[in-house]
Amino acid sequence: MSKITMGDQVFVYPMPVVLLGTMLDKRPNFMTVGWISRVNYKPPLLGVGIGKSHASCDGILEKGYFSINYPNEDMIGPTDYCGIFSGRDVDKSGIFRLFFGETGAPMVYESSLSVECNLERTIDLGSNYLFLGSVVQSYTEGIYLTEGKLDIRKMLPLLLTMPDNSYWSVGEKLGDAWKIGTGYSKEEKQ
Repeated sequence: MSKITMGDQVFVYPMPVVLLGTMLDKRPNFMTVGWISRVNYKPPLLGVGIGKSHASCDGILEKGYFSINYPNEDMIGPTDYCGIFSGRDVDKSGIFRLFFGETGAPMVYESSLSVECNLERTIDLGSNYLFLGSVVQSYTEGIYLTEGKLDIRKMLPLLLTMPDNSYWSVGEKLGDAWKIGTGYSKEEKQ
C-alpha cells in the first residue's frame, strides 16, 4: 500500500467542540469552535484559533477575557446554531442558562465543563487569530466526575471532524495513557 498525498489542508481528528463565550455589545455571545487545545502546563494556557471575521474576536480583544464551555451530546442543536449565526446578526444571550465567574466572561450552565480565561496573548496568523488564554477557574458538577476527576464517559462531549464537518460522540476507552506502552517491545509488530 502506498501513501497518498493530501495537500496542505489537513485536520487532526477529532477536535473537541466548545462554545466560546464573550461579551459583545454588552450582551453574552457564544460561538461554536473546534480549533482549541491546551498549549501550556504552568501556567495553564488554552489556545483557540478563530477566523478574524468572527464577532467573537471583537469581544475577546475588547474585554480581554473569554470562556470555554464543553457542551454535551444533548446540546448539539443549540451548539451548532451558535456556529451558523453570527453574534453581529443574532442575539444568542438567551439560548443557554448563564453564570459568571471571576472574569466576567459568560459561561453556559448546561455545559459539563466551563473554563474562564484571561487573554494572555493574541497571535496574528494571517486569516486567524490564535488567542492564548490563561485559565482563571474551571467549573463542573459532581455528576461529571469519577473519583474526583472529569470522566469523559459522563461528560458526553461533542467531537468534530473536518473537512467532512461532522459531529461525533466518544467511543470506547482503549487503554491507559503512559501505561499501555510500558510492555511494548520494538521487536513486536503491531
